Amino acid sequence: MRSIERSFKYHQRKNPCWSTWTCFTKAIMGRNFSRDRIKRHFNLLVDKDDYEKEDKRKLLSYLYLINRDKL
Repeated sequence: MRSIERSFKYHQRKNPCWSTWTCFTKAIMGRNFSRDRIKRHFNLLVDKDDYEKEDKRKLLSYLYLINRDKL
């Protein structure tokens, strides 16, 4: 399963109480997507109420990190 969106929706179905942020982190963790692809899908899938606007850059940096490394 290579699609971020498909994986994101899978995690949402399996864990309805999770926030969109949590589902997104699980969808990309350790899967080596490009930074551009992560940023694009982050803007599409993660609810704006799940994070503060001024924290977006830090959140994306964290996502780039977990995208490369399995925690």
